Amino acid sequence: MSKTDQGQGLRGQSAGQTAICTVGAEGNSLRYRGYAVDELAEKTTFTEVAHLILKGHLPNAKELADYSQTLQALRALPESLKEVLERIPATAHPMDVLRTGCSYLGNIEPETDFSEQQHVADRLLAVFPSIIAYWYRYSHDGIRIETQTDDASIGGHYLHMLHGQAPSELFARVMDVSLILYAEHEFNASTFTARVCASTLSDMHSCVTGAIGSLRGPLHGGANEMAMAMLAEYDSVEAARADVMAKLEAKEKIMGFGHAVYRQRDPRNAIIKYWAGQLAEAVGDQTLYPVSETVEKILWDEKKLFANADFYHASAYHFMGIPTPLFTPIFVMSRVTGWCAHVMEQRANNRIIRPSADYTGPDSRAVPEIDQR
Repeated sequence: MSKTDQGQGLRGQSAGQTAICTVGAEGNSLRYRGYAVDELAEKTTFTEVAHLILKGHLPNAKELADYSQTLQALRALPESLKEVLERIPATAHPMDVLRTGCSYLGNIEPETDFSEQQHVADRLLAVFPSIIAYWYRYSHDGIRIETQTDDASIGGHYLHMLHGQAPSELFARVMDVSLILYAEHEFNASTFTARVCASTLSDMHSCVTGAIGSLRGPLHGGANEMAMAMLAEYDSVEAARADVMAKLEAKEKIMGFGHAVYRQRDPRNAIIKYWAGQLAEAVGDQTLYPVSETVEKILWDEKKLFANADFYHASAYHFMGIPTPLFTPIFVMSRVTGWCAHVMEQRANNRIIRPSADYTGPDSRAVPEIDQR
């Protein structure tokens, strides 16, 4: 590979070893610690997957009950954090809210020793839904919500806080599956950010805050939001077909398609597409889901571009009444499991991550006197 190729985002370069996840193995698979994501989405809950990613194995019945109880007990927000969230305006980017919430939590609940890392990871996993829901409901509705719900699942807990009532069984299950699909994805930009930070022996809150900052960028997170913004413009299949064809003719990028690693399909797409279809039927949708299918078919027929995990997440979240600006924070609520697991893995066999660069500036030169510049 040439030096020029190496400079293009390090794509195709190995940056280390991990036992947590494989992406793109056998062409199109995604596995968490050896388990295929489609089988996990069918047979387990997000709490089980979080246990797998963070602790290294799927829990038995007692371990699952204990872990669920642990996470439920960690949902409440400290009063000082509520005060901070209430000061953030409704116009703020929700990802900035999570970044601030995570950073502030590191001040009042610091990780003083690495032996606390599992507790810190559990706390962040449990509290992120509370942070974003509390801020949103206060800043948009003027309501101080209770964040200590008795919902069994993290996704159900989030929907309960957001809508003020316990979600349907279908909604809770779809949220659970969504969190499973987004939980981990090897050395993506945000995870690598977390590992670089961890390699300096920084604290967990700093590592996760940095990861949130990386995910905030539109080239990493936010594709489902942009896909929803596009889909919302179409009131019919015909309108969608005409506009998408025009966009392709103008060589405009269509969000939610293709992937940096997968070459033939994103294994998460078929799973969330199925559940988006179930939601469409449940809410009586006759436009958004058919429009989504039409756009997917056009991109494949015309460009051989496949839908990735973000595309049908757009309609799935919309059907569950989740405001579009809150789509990417759901990603954080899930991916914090992978981030924290990678921080732990980096710490377990650490060497500071400090790559070199190919210099492209001026040749060596002398500093001229000030009157000669």
